[in-house]
Amino acid sequence: MAFIDEMKIEASAGRGGNGVVRWRQEKFIPKGGPAGGDGGRGGNFYVLSARDIHILSKYRMKKSFKASRGEDGGNKSLHGANGEDFYLELPVGSIVTNLDTDESWQLTEEGQKFMLLKGGYGGFGNEHFKSSTNTTPKESREGAEGEKGNFKIELELFADIGFIGLPNAGKTSLLNSLTNAQARVGDYAFTTLDPNLGDFYGYVIADIPGIIEGASEGKGLGVKFLRHIKRTKMLAHLVSFENANMLKKYKEIRKELEKYDKKLGLNLDDEGKENLTSKNEIIILTKSDVIPLQGLPLLKFTEKEKSKFEKLGKKVFVLSLFDDKMIKKFRDELVKILKEK
Repeated sequence: MAFIDEMKIEASAGRGGNGVVRWRQEKFIPKGGPAGGDGGRGGNFYVLSARDIHILSKYRMKKSFKASRGEDGGNKSLHGANGEDFYLELPVGSIVTNLDTDESWQLTEEGQKFMLLKGGYGGFGNEHFKSSTNTTPKESREGAEGEKGNFKIELELFADIGFIGLPNAGKTSLLNSLTNAQARVGDYAFTTLDPNLGDFYGYVIADIPGIIEGASEGKGLGVKFLRHIKRTKMLAHLVSFENANMLKKYKEIRKELEKYDKKLGLNLDDEGKENLTSKNEIIILTKSDVIPLQGLPLLKFTEKEKSKFEKLGKKVFVLSLFDDKMIKKFRDELVKILKEK
């Protein structure tokens, strides 16, 4: 099923039920008064957040949603039942914007809900119009229309840590190794076309599709997925030993993050979580098992490359997914880092 992270919908709250004209018809009361009940309220329209990033895919064939109508009033002054409220489930991280009013809501945690549209009021039955001068009113009111609106839904993933890097840097393979995720991997660029999430001891790891030079201008998968790391609490930047100049490739991605921040009008010195370049970052040098040794012993070569990145003042790890001890050590270190942040 294709991953969908934005969509537009039409939504309507329910119409109120109609009030009715009815009369008391009881034994020994030949001239019973008015007894028409009021209509029920129309159902309200809500959005409700759930921890499932694929929910929007369920709505790909449906773009119009409506809450239930209120029931009409009944005899003996019975009030019509209220219409059933409608709950549109959306992924945590969704931003809902009313295109008619520009009002917006952000779903930041599981189970959060907002009422977007109010159901119409139920109409009055004829009992409401009884007076000393009109003891047999034949008037009733129809229920009011529910509110309507056009909405845009955009998903920005929430995660404790986001894996970023060039395509084929080993992000998805590492996610699968650390978590219970079973995301597809392949030995070619852009294997990952959609974000993947994994549970790491209660922390959420997001594997973001590969970023390339020019992504902030729309190249590759472009801005579409850069926005998904806006709300991650920290970044893990993966750089493969397959690159001849690893530091240069690292800086290419950092440059794209800076461009994206500027595009959004964010100050690079801000510490706000919307700013990509100011997020805490660790660096993971991957695929140490496929190093072109260049005449140096393996350990010396990896340490030489690692030292270049350590000069940036960040924690740096060297990994091979085929080395269980290396993975275990990194797993333990990552738990400590996530607890500290």
